[in-house]
Amino acid sequence: MDQYVTGTMIKRLREKRGLTQQELAELLRVSDKAVSKWETGRGYPDITLVEPLAAALGVSVIELFSGENVVNTNRAANLLRLKLYRCPVCGNVIQSTGEAVVSCCGLRLPALEAEEPDEDHAPAVRRSEDEYYVSLDHEMTRGHHISFLAAVRDDGWELKKLYPEGPAEARFRIAGTRAVYWCCNRHGLFKKDVDPRGL
Repeated sequence: MDQYVTGTMIKRLREKRGLTQQELAELLRVSDKAVSKWETGRGYPDITLVEPLAAALGVSVIELFSGENVVNTNRAANLLRLKLYRCPVCGNVIQSTGEAVVSCCGLRLPALEAEEPDEDHAPAVRRSEDEYYVSLDHEMTRGHHISFLAAVRDDGWELKKLYPEGPAEARFRIAGTRAVYWCCNRHGLFKKDVDPRGL
């Protein structure tokens, strides 16, 4: 039962809430046999039941779909723990500062893993008055391009979306900037730490 919600997840969450199959069935106005079928993988909850099922089990719909609970222990929203997600369908970029289940265009997105830049993806980071000017000598075609540049600061983050045929460059304020990220649509996410004092 791995199409859009797993029976294992339903059973685990039901038991965690201290509910019997009968009690869950009554909450959803279905038979206990239906719940049994879901949990053993012999049937699927109707899509109209997904939201009430998630509510009855005490999780979000995204958590129910993903098959895992999300517990964010990062209560202080530390931006140095920033996680970035990029949708391969629409190009949307989503960020979190802790554990998250992220979906876009019907896809569950994995967090991008930042790598050290190789010579083909090395940026030039220059100081220009109170800004960093970040540029890459990288092709910018539809099939191979830098899709965004981002700066992470002590107090937030800033993203510059880039497009094919345009320049691979952006300006970010120096004050408090800790790191610069950029994403190649073929080779993934890269990161360069910078001095937050701009020295």
